[in-house]
Amino acid sequence: MALAEEPVATASPQVSYYRDVRPIVQANCQGCHQPAKRGGDYSMIDHAHLLASGESGSAAIVPGKPTESYLIELITPVDGQAEMPQGKAPLSETDRQTIARWIEQGAQDDTPKSAQATYDAEHPPTYVRPPVLTSVAFSPDGETLAVSGFHEVILQKADGSGMQGRLVGLSQRIESTAFSPDGKQLAVAGGSPGRLGELQMWNVGDQQLAYSIPVSYDSVYGVSWSPDGKLVAIGCSDNSVRGYEAATGKQVFFNGAHDDWALDTVFSKDGSHLVSVGRDMAVKLYEVKTQRFVDNVTSITPGALKGGINAVARYPGEDQVLIGGADGIPKLYRLFREKARKIGDDFNKIKDFPEMPGRIYDVALTTDAKIAVACSSLDGAGFVHVFDVASGTKLRELEGPFQAIYSLSLSPDNKQIASVGFDGQIFLHDLETGKKIGQFAAVPVSPHTASTN
Repeated sequence: MALAEEPVATASPQVSYYRDVRPIVQANCQGCHQPAKRGGDYSMIDHAHLLASGESGSAAIVPGKPTESYLIELITPVDGQAEMPQGKAPLSETDRQTIARWIEQGAQDDTPKSAQATYDAEHPPTYVRPPVLTSVAFSPDGETLAVSGFHEVILQKADGSGMQGRLVGLSQRIESTAFSPDGKQLAVAGGSPGRLGELQMWNVGDQQLAYSIPVSYDSVYGVSWSPDGKLVAIGCSDNSVRGYEAATGKQVFFNGAHDDWALDTVFSKDGSHLVSVGRDMAVKLYEVKTQRFVDNVTSITPGALKGGINAVARYPGEDQVLIGGADGIPKLYRLFREKARKIGDDFNKIKDFPEMPGRIYDVALTTDAKIAVACSSLDGAGFVHVFDVASGTKLRELEGPFQAIYSLSLSPDNKQIASVGFDGQIFLHDLETGKKIGQFAAVPVSPHTASTN
């Protein structure tokens, strides 16, 4: 009789820090443990920081010894609760086992050299050439411009006379910035494409990060504030729209009605409703309190709209929105339907403005709602047009030439337009005449390095 063979022992598969462990930490821990906000005096931004000790003095990770690693104790639930992630559900059993096996196998670092650079307030990014700028926002007092950079938001004096601060965070790309109605906080939407989406909340006065919220696994967009300053909303590349309590960062709104990325958001005049636009050629309306999808503001007839919608701005004092997107035509819509929907109708549309060259990337309205502004780009050239809202006619085009323009902001006194785009410059124009009154670099560029690159 043949003897049964003894089973062959197999070693546990090798766990990768960069591929397996880092995404777990990134999604669950880095919001509170990063250079800009070191909870417990402990950063988890990279392998070196992860192996260090926090304020407890205990070794967070002891390579080869998971039972002696304080991190394992913190993430292990007792009676269904774990100390970390703080205020969240415990990590899944699979994630905890992945981290434990990685430590048991020696907690090796396999981070590619290209991904090893980290930035903080003491070590901000350096630029060898001007970066592409995707966001600009005036502060409510008109004194400051918040401009997107690489891993940071740059606070520039609005007259171009100097830099006021650099808000350095995790996200490689900053997609959208918005000051709170009182100007005390700055909400930032961005991320690291294909890896991390992030909502940042900064205190403007001391330039400190109040909190960071990881969101999905790709960049997030279109951050906006409710009129009372209590909520912020974002659009996400997982097709969802989300809302958060501004004071705490607690998620209080979620809806996945979009069929493609949600790219911009705005609240109704009383904050009871939320509007989003996206790559699915839709403008969607939600009730904030119930998180309920209410209506497609635009026509849902196939072919009625041409291409995605990138930007939305609310008409001041009214429940109407200005939108712009791939078809290059700014449009004004009412939010709430006054007639029953019929196949093929676009009843909520109030008017079209004259078509712009290429794709519209941003839109804005003056606080008195008399003037609408939009920026577009085509074949590397940028355009900013000014429209009369009442008549729907084009008043003027801002003095150029520009390279591609991706974002604009109107000063609170309705006298100036700031615009940014491909060439890394901030342009200031007079709204009434369209004449350029200023131009300056958004970020410092090393002259020596730039001359050789």
